[in-house]
Amino acid sequence: MSAPQSLSLALRDSSTMVRRNLLHARRYPSLTLNLLLTPVMLLLLFVYVFGDVMSAGLGGGGRSAYVAYLVPGLLLMTVGSTAIGTAVSVSMDMTEGIVARFRTMAVHRGSVLVGHVVGSVLKAVLSVVVVGLVAVAIGFRSTDATALEWLAAFGLLVLFATALTWIAVGMGLGAPNAEAASNNATPLILLPLLSSAFVPVDGMPEWFRPVAEYQPFTPAIETLRGLLLGSEIGNDGWLAVAWCVALVVLGYVWSTASFARDPK
Repeated sequence: MSAPQSLSLALRDSSTMVRRNLLHARRYPSLTLNLLLTPVMLLLLFVYVFGDVMSAGLGGGGRSAYVAYLVPGLLLMTVGSTAIGTAVSVSMDMTEGIVARFRTMAVHRGSVLVGHVVGSVLKAVLSVVVVGLVAVAIGFRSTDATALEWLAAFGLLVLFATALTWIAVGMGLGAPNAEAASNNATPLILLPLLSSAFVPVDGMPEWFRPVAEYQPFTPAIETLRGLLLGSEIGNDGWLAVAWCVALVVLGYVWSTASFARDPK
């Protein structure tokens, strides 16, 4: 088979797997809704219950100031929530036998993983749009951001979603069942809670600051904040991109190695 034909078949099979992944999400709406409702509920909770109190740590400004501060972190937390669903979906495919059947068919092997990754990134983008609309409805505004900054913010969200998705795929492949996959992927939603998503790093106890600073979510959140709200980005932009690239490479190597291993 020539290289163009091989590439054409790989693209065809990958698009089929992406479509399958999106249809699969429709079969399990409760999982999708649970993962989406978590950041929405946190957004409403922190804005309407803790908003006035939390804004005092930002120098005042009331609830509206805290909405602006909170939303970038919640958008990235939404990406992490979607990735948990990816780990569960991959584990279900591995344990229910569908992947074993794909191995016996004339299906490009890499298309199975590509379908999960692309499908998950698309779902993450849709989830971010939903959470963003809720944020706009309760008062979030980004009037100073230019079209280029909006485009950069969208690109960062897609890159971050791709990075977390590859990590989630590796977690799903290494889990013995869906429950274990969900537990393995829990850090993807816990890390934002330990970042600068809800309070500034400077306001944290000194012994805890390294936990918030030296993790992928904080530089990504600060970069997104700077793009949408005009705050100082500094080195956070480069750190966010470096974290994303490192996680993509790690997740890809981990996932492909696990997937290539013959099942027991």
